Amino acid sequence: MAKMVTIDGNTAASQVAYAFSEVAAIYPITPSSVMGELADSWAAMGLKNMFGRPLNIIEMESEAGAAGAVHGSLVAGSMTTTYTASQGLLLMIPNMYKIAGEMLPTVFHVSARTLAAQSLSIFGDHSDVMACRGTGFAMLAASSVQECLDMAAVAHLSTLEAEIPFLHFFDGFRTSHEVQKVENLDTETLKSLVDMKFVERFRARALRPEKPVIHVAAQNPDVYFQGRETTNAHYAALPGIVQKYMDKLAAVTGRQYHLFDYVGAPDAEKVVVVMGSGAETVSLAVDYLNSQGEKVGMIIVRFFHPFCNDAFLKALPKTAKQIAVLDRIKEPGSAGEPLYLNVVNAVKSADLCGVKVIGGRYGLSSKEFTPAMAKAVFDHLSGKAFHGFTVGINDDVTHLSLPIGPALDCEPKGTISCTFWGLGSDGTVGANKDSIKLIGDNTDMYAQAYFSYDSKKSGGVTVSHLRFGKQPITSPYLITEPNFVA
Repeated sequence: MAKMVTIDGNTAASQVAYAFSEVAAIYPITPSSVMGELADSWAAMGLKNMFGRPLNIIEMESEAGAAGAVHGSLVAGSMTTTYTASQGLLLMIPNMYKIAGEMLPTVFHVSARTLAAQSLSIFGDHSDVMACRGTGFAMLAASSVQECLDMAAVAHLSTLEAEIPFLHFFDGFRTSHEVQKVENLDTETLKSLVDMKFVERFRARALRPEKPVIHVAAQNPDVYFQGRETTNAHYAALPGIVQKYMDKLAAVTGRQYHLFDYVGAPDAEKVVVVMGSGAETVSLAVDYLNSQGEKVGMIIVRFFHPFCNDAFLKALPKTAKQIAVLDRIKEPGSAGEPLYLNVVNAVKSADLCGVKVIGGRYGLSSKEFTPAMAKAVFDHLSGKAFHGFTVGINDDVTHLSLPIGPALDCEPKGTISCTFWGLGSDGTVGANKDSIKLIGDNTDMYAQAYFSYDSKKSGGVTVSHLRFGKQPITSPYLITEPNFVA
């Protein structure tokens, strides 16, 4: 039986990246900094990767420098990774185009975070990762701490075979800092999934004096266009490669994933499509509504880019008549946000004329998203069903927000919920992290913790939200009716 550990999303992703990598070029930025800090501490302790050596860590002077170092290290034949978020990811984009263009296998682990627009925000949404769609990086999303482990492994395995770089992302703070009891993936298990011929193929491409090659520096109009088209077959094969490693992971863990996973009634007429931590919330609402006699469902998006229309349509129930797509990003002036546009294209490609698709926004900058809000989206499909809605806020300017009904009790019976109030730097958060890990690591109970605080690092109000019980806890939202308050 796999060992159970109580960790957060950053730890999960960093642990897998450490096992697969020889070099990590880093620069800290909230909320991804913990990944680099952990890797640095593990390397200092002499922890070995799957190649029998400690990770070589180098901290650069900016995220742009880190991305440049990753590019150089990959060209030299070293398995290399990095961790970043928000504006830091944007600074990496120029090098990401080159890394993808040269078909160098790597994984960037991103605690997805809001981009500074009308103001700075350190909290989570998908603004940063969606800015990278044109780079050529494949994009794989994790919706929970367990999936941070599992999808990180799938990304590292897939990039080696496909020779296409991956951006593995999960929601900043909501997943990166949420503590959960999960099944661990140890280095030996990960190594057993690696086909070393792909590692050897990558290393054989390294620039070195004994085998000199020229990396193309410039191309003119006579050949550049043709060169950009040469990777088409590689990207077309990528969904199959990702699914292959999802299946291989399932064979050793028992956890089966697909590019798109459907949850709900097999004959659902109303379907919500969502990606990231919001998927667990929608899943709870789907279970609740179906228990009340409705026919609803949801599709969890894991492999976002390149979007595989065939896999999406396979997951979509044949009975679906209405689809609401939830994006955790705002693209001002667009016809719709990225996930919505992909779903529209998939539905159109199948000529499903009887299926209506609308899009909406939720959860920007870690805005709370609850089962009641997910239910409001299904209610909207039964009502006005207009496109471009928002849920979770009161839009008193353009009046696009949906009304929210009473809270839904979707937590497993017997779950104990606690909230602990404190002030930044008073030790409350640290003490509660220790408490939930003691429960998770030393009892047979499942455990979850999330810590709510603002960008004032000290002196601001903090609230620690702790849940524990005999059944798995999949509630990525704040506690509103605690059993215990302190």
